[in-house]
Amino acid sequence: MSRVAVVTGGIGGLGTAMCKALAEQGRRPVAVDFHGLKPEVVDKWKADRKAEGLDIPVYLGDVTNFESCAEVCKKIEAEVGPIEILVNNAGITRDALFHKMTQEQWDQVIKTNLYSVFNMTKQVYEGMTARGWGRIVNISSVNGLKGQAGQTNYSATKAAIYGFNKALAQECIKKGVTVNSISPGYIGTEMVRAIREDVLQKIIATIPAGRLGEPSEIARTVAFLAAEDAGFITGEDITVNGGLYYH
Repeated sequence: MSRVAVVTGGIGGLGTAMCKALAEQGRRPVAVDFHGLKPEVVDKWKADRKAEGLDIPVYLGDVTNFESCAEVCKKIEAEVGPIEILVNNAGITRDALFHKMTQEQWDQVIKTNLYSVFNMTKQVYEGMTARGWGRIVNISSVNGLKGQAGQTNYSATKAAIYGFNKALAQECIKKGVTVNSISPGYIGTEMVRAIREDVLQKIIATIPAGRLGEPSEIARTVAFLAAEDAGFITGEDITVNGGLYYH
């Protein structure tokens, strides 16, 4: 069924894989990304997708800003269709040991990683519940589960997602809307693979699977939670981290 599926952070490494997996599932993916992106970056991304046989629209906005999210979602629903699947994937890091962390570093991560979940979900929630069907998938992190030195801001946002899931899931399951999350471990995006080789090998040595995860492995998990027959799963988190850490 061609349900509209919005993916925030949609043209990044994980977001791209998610859009492709949702398209393969028969959804109508829409990428939402940062309004500060250069037009040529967006144009190249769209051209790359078209070369793969995919026509995926891109909408730019600011997920940290409620009004911007409202405007973007309104445009998508007017031009593409009602948003029935939302993947809150947008996120940043501003790492620093706590005694060196600035308020700006704290605020930037909290707003981008956590406020965005509220800002986007709020725009689509009432439509989903009114129609009696919806899938909300929030991207957390292994570091929301176990913590990570230098990431008190990031870990705090990713841990908060679990509470958001569990509370909202109780409110909307009777109306056919599920709320779940995925906690990726170290995934082989361009950003991760750009880490200095000796450092990267030390990271991989801590992963029992002996390798980085692939973006497609996260994307397939998104598609699983967004499926028509996944309506009995809600308030849950799926860890995809190669055995690095368990609930």
